[in-house]
Amino acid sequence: MERVAFIVDDTGERIDCLLNPETFEVKRLAGIRAFAAGGERLVGRGRADDPVRFTGGGRTELLLDMVFDVELVESGNAPQDVRQLTARLWNLAENSAQERGAVRPPLVRLVWGKSWNVPGVVSAIAERFDAFNATGAPGRSWMRLKLLRVDEPEDGAARSFDEELAQTAVAKPDAERPAAVQAVGGGTDGQGTSGVRIDLLAAEALGSPMHWRDLAAHNGVDNPLDVPAGSVMAVPSAGGPS
Repeated sequence: MERVAFIVDDTGERIDCLLNPETFEVKRLAGIRAFAAGGERLVGRGRADDPVRFTGGGRTELLLDMVFDVELVESGNAPQDVRQLTARLWNLAENSAQERGAVRPPLVRLVWGKSWNVPGVVSAIAERFDAFNATGAPGRSWMRLKLLRVDEPEDGAARSFDEELAQTAVAKPDAERPAAVQAVGGGTDGQGTSGVRIDLLAAEALGSPMHWRDLAAHNGVDNPLDVPAGSVMAVPSAGGPS
């Protein structure tokens, strides 16, 4: 599973997700319409194909299958009910924004690595629950979300993943940084790897999980996906590499 994020254009809010890339689907519908008159579709009698109109444009849909699990959340912040993790995505399908006097869903941007940076609106969402606890609260969610791509200026389309997340990845100043941070715990990091996730250590020490590269480079970590529990890592200063 790979990390992806949704960024809400109006507020800059970032919603981190877990995505299974094997079920990431993109569908393109061209701007082609059937001829119709008086509400009835016109057919081409004596022709092999019905007549159509070419309207230009079209529609691009992205279908994402995502998984959320309270067991994958840092133990200190893990909720009992997985719906606390997915509620913000449900809100993206509500008509909470306004445009030209009408309401609409908020504009969001899907960012995934340096390969995907797609603006759109959430047109549909569905959720299936399992791993219920003794109180009936679900611990795991299998979510399917449909994102409808929308137009954007060319300069917005050219922005990279790093530029999008830089606004939300604010590093701590030196006065607030500890001298060192210890990798406590262990087990799996959600990707089948034993050890402690370095992005969680970066969030604790540097103020954002997006600074995990700085922490890994400063400590000579060759495999950032497998930091042994109990390791003590020195924290770089704010003036160090970023």
